[in-house]
Amino acid sequence: MIRIALSLACLGLTALPLSAEGLPPGLTGARILPGWTQPDGSRIAAIEFQLQPGWKTYWRSPGDSGLPPVLDWSGSGNLDGITLHWPAPQAIASGDGLALGYHDRLVLPFTARPADPGQPLDLAVAVDFGLCKNICVPASVALQAEAPGAAPDPAILAAMDQVPDPVPDRPRCKLQPIEDGVRVTATLPRSVAVAAIELAGSDAWVSGTSLEAEDRGTVLTADVVPTGAAPFDLPKERLVFTVIGDNGAVEMRGCAG
Repeated sequence: MIRIALSLACLGLTALPLSAEGLPPGLTGARILPGWTQPDGSRIAAIEFQLQPGWKTYWRSPGDSGLPPVLDWSGSGNLDGITLHWPAPQAIASGDGLALGYHDRLVLPFTARPADPGQPLDLAVAVDFGLCKNICVPASVALQAEAPGAAPDPAILAAMDQVPDPVPDRPRCKLQPIEDGVRVTATLPRSVAVAAIELAGSDAWVSGTSLEAEDRGTVLTADVVPTGAAPFDLPKERLVFTVIGDNGAVEMRGCAG
């Protein structure tokens, strides 16, 4: 059985202008915050979405439903690579369950590395993404950055502060083959409010992560389904755990056992 990760009311993506009357439903603004240039020539900037009340958009791995953003930077000039800095997501209602994403405002920082550090970067991105209220609609915007500022942008710095901190801790993991993939069960000796499990470097779909509080901590469970929809040899060292609790958000990589 192949699980379907997208819950969409429409099937096509439409390029949309950024004027107020041309924006997709649920979106009131979209732009690149131009950011600033660092001494090594790289540039810190951010994609900003302003959402109408009650609307949401999705994190990079939303869970059982939702459309993760797809970003195309091919219209940029002098660009060698992009590193996205994802703020910790929120648990948001999606149909009968929960997904991971953002409401009100998303500021998604990124570091852009120039091919030639001595030349300016021209940043342009096309973003395909999902917007949801009672139903979900796919949307697409094309954004062009203005010249960078002379100083760091407080809005970008605030979003960077929301990025989960990498920690050396690793949960204890158990892998169980299922009909169309592998079930991951991980145990953390702490209280957890929101969590996600991902498989780095893979196109596999990962379900939403269920949480169960126990005396020994919190048990996280998610199903990993590859494109072939069959059990496979899942490398534990490539599992990524994003965990949000009372003390903030952290990211762990790999399993302790």
